[in-house]
Amino acid sequence: MTARPDFAAAIETLFAERGAAMVDVAVIQPAEPFLDMAGEDLRRRIFLTESETGETLCLRPEFTIPVCLDHIASRAGTPRRYAYLGEVFRQRREGGSEFFQAGIEDLGEADIAAADARSLADAHALLCRALPGRAFAITLGDQTVFEAVLAALGLPRGWRMRLARAFGAPEQLQAALADLADPPRVATLPAPVAAFVADGDHDGLAGHIAAGMEESGLSPTAGRTPAEIARRLIEKAELRSVRLSAEAFEALKRFLAIHVPLAEASDALRAFSDGAGLSLGAALDNFAARAAAIAEHGLAEAPVGYDAAFGRPLDYYTGLVFEISATGGERPLAGGGRYDRLLTLLGAQKPIPGVGFSVWLDRIEALRGEGR
Repeated sequence: MTARPDFAAAIETLFAERGAAMVDVAVIQPAEPFLDMAGEDLRRRIFLTESETGETLCLRPEFTIPVCLDHIASRAGTPRRYAYLGEVFRQRREGGSEFFQAGIEDLGEADIAAADARSLADAHALLCRALPGRAFAITLGDQTVFEAVLAALGLPRGWRMRLARAFGAPEQLQAALADLADPPRVATLPAPVAAFVADGDHDGLAGHIAAGMEESGLSPTAGRTPAEIARRLIEKAELRSVRLSAEAFEALKRFLAIHVPLAEASDALRAFSDGAGLSLGAALDNFAARAAAIAEHGLAEAPVGYDAAFGRPLDYYTGLVFEISATGGERPLAGGGRYDRLLTLLGAQKPIPGVGFSVWLDRIEALRGEGR
């Protein structure tokens, strides 16, 4: 077990000042929510095990999903703010597999702009408390604005989903954009399958695949189900049938190249949408409201930048995403974002908006050590 950081008490004091109640969630968690919702970057680095009854379990790789699951199970009312400080377990590129994280999950606040700004301000305040005298750089992105641009360009749902999933993973996004510009050729499908795919007949194709699996002695539970295979084949065919116009493709590239101070971001986005002839609707109004709310916290004085291509590699984000690093530092010290669909997907009976952040305490500890 790693040692609890010596500045943990100061962080817990900050949480109390910010009205966030400390919670403790189990180290052993059901693996399915992470495998379904946490993103490929996290899924391939978690530690899996199995219960006596055969349920797939894992060591807690992050806190957002467990906190949300516990909130749903407790049937607690909202709005509610949860704080945590504890160990998480996952393989990291920088080495190690066990480290401390702390953060706040803010559930059920109806004022989205205010809650987003508060989350960012809380993360910044925590870092200032843990690393007094340090300067920080803040990078913001917005999944909602990105998806609004994709919709305004007229991309079909399959392409919008693929690009949205790649948001926050630069290599995946570049590969998707390359395929969009020049769809790859694929092997010819067998005639019966090709006919179902051409007709978009999901049920017919799933039945055909299920029959073939049964004839071959394959269990439908071994890997992807016939329905999943059918959906993916039809989706791939739809993706290959689309070739974005040169004008629209250039507009998408211009959008992704926007990287400006937050104070200039709303104007930059409106100039882009006007120049491209795109209507981004409420996404721009919500972005401007959030920027104003952030300014009220005094963060407008910090180097806060908006990067249209910036995302975070977790599938459950739906709006604001952000990271905070020490000025000149290579690794983020804090990261977070909005996840309005997550609680419904986890089993909540009604939609519950959510936003939160985590900080990497070992990275903070390393910087504190440099100052001694």
